[in-house]
Amino acid sequence: MTKKQRSEAGARRRRRDRRRRQPRDERSVSCTTFNILAPIYKRLDSENCRESQYRAYWFSRNEKIIDRLLADGSSIICLQEVWLGNDELVDMYEKRLGDANYSLFKLARTNNRGDGLLTAVHKSYFHVLNYRELLFNDFGDRVAQLLHVESAKPFLQSRGNSCVQQQSLIVNTHLLFPHDHSISIVRLKQVYKILQCIEAYQEEHKLGPMPIILCGDWNGSKRGQVYKFLRSQGFVSSYDTAHQYSDSEEDAHKWVSHRNHRGNICGVDFIWLLNPNKCRKPLKTSWNEAVFGIIKYLLLKVAFLSAENAFALLKADSPDDHITYSSFYQALCQLGMVHPDRLNSEEIKDLWSEVDRDGDGVIDYNDFQRCIWSPNCCSQEEDDAEIDVSDGSLETLETNDEAFGFTVKEAVLFPPEVEKGMWPENYSLSDHAPLTVVFSPVTMPCSPRTPGTL
Repeated sequence: MTKKQRSEAGARRRRRDRRRRQPRDERSVSCTTFNILAPIYKRLDSENCRESQYRAYWFSRNEKIIDRLLADGSSIICLQEVWLGNDELVDMYEKRLGDANYSLFKLARTNNRGDGLLTAVHKSYFHVLNYRELLFNDFGDRVAQLLHVESAKPFLQSRGNSCVQQQSLIVNTHLLFPHDHSISIVRLKQVYKILQCIEAYQEEHKLGPMPIILCGDWNGSKRGQVYKFLRSQGFVSSYDTAHQYSDSEEDAHKWVSHRNHRGNICGVDFIWLLNPNKCRKPLKTSWNEAVFGIIKYLLLKVAFLSAENAFALLKADSPDDHITYSSFYQALCQLGMVHPDRLNSEEIKDLWSEVDRDGDGVIDYNDFQRCIWSPNCCSQEEDDAEIDVSDGSLETLETNDEAFGFTVKEAVLFPPEVEKGMWPENYSLSDHAPLTVVFSPVTMPCSPRTPGTL
């Protein structure tokens, strides 16, 4: 271990020690996300032997998981891979968490996959105002839960001494595992559906600005398109915020939270926070840019094509030096991106319209460079896409209205070794590490909403 690594490890230990010694602010709320590894998926000695075949094993492990959850006492608990197909295990969680004053919400994956999501909300901290279920209905049979909650006791007052609406939206989900490159667009679409669902819910109920917290196993690291997509929408990774890690390649491997079935370790479990003081680009713009990012990745990193050869692939046998809609569609088919679970005809037409700005039906090399090879250039509101107005310094924004939001106070992964980017061999609760984040409520000026933004 280098001197720098020893220093960083010492700093982490001191932070943990301070957290253990200091009482938690009574206004703070906490959130835990944890993929608890369903017994039907947990391999034992051989590939064909699963923990679900041995009651004593899965019962004991899940008892220990619940012990840890109750010891942490988070305000909100978001679990993935809960074995909802087993009544005894479900009863165990319902009984023990219910006795600890939690309200429970369960959602099984579609097509009787056996596992699903469980979200538990502590009644002393939040009242659940509404609950929605989102079924992706894709080949991964993935689902998501949306909870609209309100603080059980008022935390804050505005400058005018009136109560600030203290409501939040909470999401729990588990994205598809990236088995191969063609899955990237499916996973991105799952997140897009979640954000569309949130946007539709806000419009339906005419909700004012409020914080949004996305929890779960995202099955992708900080280097992937899902991470970049959420960042482009103003979300921040709570763990990285607490530890002052950036989006740089250097900080991409500082921590891990999962050892997958291939033996690889990576950071895939996130608690994302979006505060109402963010001014963001329209959701559809972020989606288009992310899709073009995947197209470029497939052309550059998978097919190993230069810009010139990629343009040639996209224009196919077009007689002129242009890409046509027909050749564009054909190339997307070749890249494995055209499928109801990936891109449908309507979405491809939207992408085409984004590139073919003048509507002449063709794309020249300059348009290709601008919107496909360098997809971020597609946006006409590039530099102002993500603006933090918490200091009230932007006079062009109407920030007189105050909103309720959160600051990230602390974030902890267990066991401690994963915070150093290592996976301990003696850890047996799951193949994932639980992530717990503590939030402090604050009032903040809210940014004006524009159509197509959360």
